[in-house]
Amino acid sequence: MDWLKTSLLGGMGLVALLLVIEWTEFQDAREPEIIQQSSYGIPESDNPIPQTINQTSKDEELPALTLNQQSPAANNALTASGQLVTVRNDVLEVVIDTYGGDIIEVRLLQHLTKMAEDGGVPFQLLNRTTSNMYIAQSGLIGPNGTDTRDGRPRFIAAQDNYDFSYAGEGLKVDLTFSQNGVDLVKRFTFSRSGYDVGVEYLVNNQTSLDWSATFYGQIKRDSNSPLIESTGVQPYLGAALREAEKNYSKYDFGDMEDETVTASVKGGWVAMVQHYFVSAWIPPAADVNNFSLRKLGAKDIYLMGFTGQPISVLAGESGSYGAQFYVGPKDQDALSKLAEYLDLTIDYGFLWMLAKPIFFAMQAIYNQVGNWGWSIILLTLGIKLILYPLSATSLRSMAKMRNLQPEMARLKELYGDDRQKMSQELMGLYKKEKVNPAGGCFPMLLQMPVFLALYWVLLESVEIRHAPWTLWIQDLSAKDPYFVLPLVMGASMLLMQKLQPMPTDPMQARVMQLLPIMFTLFFMIFPAGLVLYWTVNNLLSMAQQWIVNRQLQSAKSKG
Repeated sequence: MDWLKTSLLGGMGLVALLLVIEWTEFQDAREPEIIQQSSYGIPESDNPIPQTINQTSKDEELPALTLNQQSPAANNALTASGQLVTVRNDVLEVVIDTYGGDIIEVRLLQHLTKMAEDGGVPFQLLNRTTSNMYIAQSGLIGPNGTDTRDGRPRFIAAQDNYDFSYAGEGLKVDLTFSQNGVDLVKRFTFSRSGYDVGVEYLVNNQTSLDWSATFYGQIKRDSNSPLIESTGVQPYLGAALREAEKNYSKYDFGDMEDETVTASVKGGWVAMVQHYFVSAWIPPAADVNNFSLRKLGAKDIYLMGFTGQPISVLAGESGSYGAQFYVGPKDQDALSKLAEYLDLTIDYGFLWMLAKPIFFAMQAIYNQVGNWGWSIILLTLGIKLILYPLSATSLRSMAKMRNLQPEMARLKELYGDDRQKMSQELMGLYKKEKVNPAGGCFPMLLQMPVFLALYWVLLESVEIRHAPWTLWIQDLSAKDPYFVLPLVMGASMLLMQKLQPMPTDPMQARVMQLLPIMFTLFFMIFPAGLVLYWTVNNLLSMAQQWIVNRQLQSAKSKG
């Protein structure tokens, strides 16, 4: 029945359209200049500080509190950059400005801008230069806060460089500051191989007055495209946070420009999301925290942050407050351990329920074979085996339909002008031969959701980035440099058509013949890992169809 072929063609066309739309959206709107210049010595042009989370002026950088009381000016506040402290572990190189104690640079030592043999250098995620702003800020606001409209504290560090040159697993970097008799330590805690950084304030109040302030943490960023290699892709770029009634909410720069977003939730997190990488503030899980996403006045600056519960330290006593800051790749395991639902920043789209099991299965295979390319191939084989009970029936129906092609052509010649009679004769033929005309459509329809889910897995999973397979395929997340896989895939589609019945309608038959060419052109710009999956899937489908055809021929000869 021609409407079945039309439905199948429509489904394939829809998949192709969705892929093209997704890929087009993922392409960089503009190629950014890869800036490797140091931010050393570049001062803050304005105060990056919070005052009430729901009353903050659009021109004020500091979040506000619901208190009307203003903080006294920090006694050591300066208006220029302070000492720059570099901290290095096995995966991060972090630069901290002692003016305010902000993280102003982060390089990811295990993730390069491009392949190492092509001159790749550690990927710089956070940066502060004259042309690029993406930093993590934190401080104290409120009655005794150190961060005010008048300035920010200049901390003192014992040294300029810290690393894991010793055998320990933890490293503490202390910045000290004295505030009218109250000794403050801003402590950054690093693990040897972790992307999360602990940020803690230790307060020693040896005065005769009680001390009170509120911790804030925020990500300050412009809307420029990420500093990525020119052949990269850029999926969603913007903020994300957990809200009271939604575990994962996204707001791009346009959304934040339109209106300020606020939320209060127990625990929670706020993140800046880009392709493969994420930075996020994670406040204490037991506290009710206030979150805010907003644009800073008319400037191209966006603030994504939170304020925690007030810190109160009685006279003569000590207290502390700490939060976590994550900056690195979208590692599902690490993110899920840091905060509930933070792993949703790895966005697999509406087919996440398929994409997550696919990723975990592929990762399990990778842990055994040690190569993501072979993992994709073995995953494809596993999917075909799982779907075989369903597809076998469909393949038999398709083979029977192909054998009926001569009789169907004869009926078309006899009743081509009488559609009703033609349909009746075809239905009689199908009933006589025990053929389900819709059965042949299912193999393609079954693999479409899996294909789309794998598409998002390959685009979102940082593990695939710069992962080699074999020979000329040295990056499964990039297109095949020589287009060998797309051409093999196109050839496999042509061969598959030889094993399948063609539509009786000439127009539909021509469209079917053009599909391999169209898909080959589309796949030339898709990641090699995706093309590898589709090619292997086609080859396995051909093998299944060949086996089914042989079984039918054997059964017919015996009958």
